[in-house]
Amino acid sequence: MIAIDHKESMIFFIDGPGRTGKTFLYHTILATLRKAGHIAIATATSGIAVTLIPGGRTTHSRFKIPLTPDPSSTCSISKQSDLAELIRRATIIIWDEAPMVNRRAVESLDRTFKDIIEVNLPFGGKVLILGGDFRQVLPVVPKGTKAEMIDACKSPL
Repeated sequence: MIAIDHKESMIFFIDGPGRTGKTFLYHTILATLRKAGHIAIATATSGIAVTLIPGGRTTHSRFKIPLTPDPSSTCSISKQSDLAELIRRATIIIWDEAPMVNRRAVESLDRTFKDIIEVNLPFGGKVLILGGDFRQVLPVVPKGTKAEMIDACKSPL
């Protein structure tokens, strides 16, 4: 809350196995911020996880992340679109089940936010909460080599 009050750029990671209270924490943060008039965008990598978050959408659907991102991919969001304006106005972005996605998807979102917001800080200077459990399903690389699987899991941060 201090990062939000001071309008600081900050990235948090909520790590924990299932049933440790991550979703409860997201609900609390979303309710607190939305009650105060802030715009909070809630997303999750999987459709099942997103059903547990109020007002949530899958991250790929919300941010138009390419399904097979490469090292230079960006999301399909025009700077003049309503979605770009929503992103600029948002106080916080929550992304549950983030470890399940290929790191290139996270990098694509980072590049897109920097471009839309025109701030050269991680994720355009937004407060970002990534959550999940690294002990669960990691990104799948069909017929990938060991090196490709490791590359898909490397943290982009």
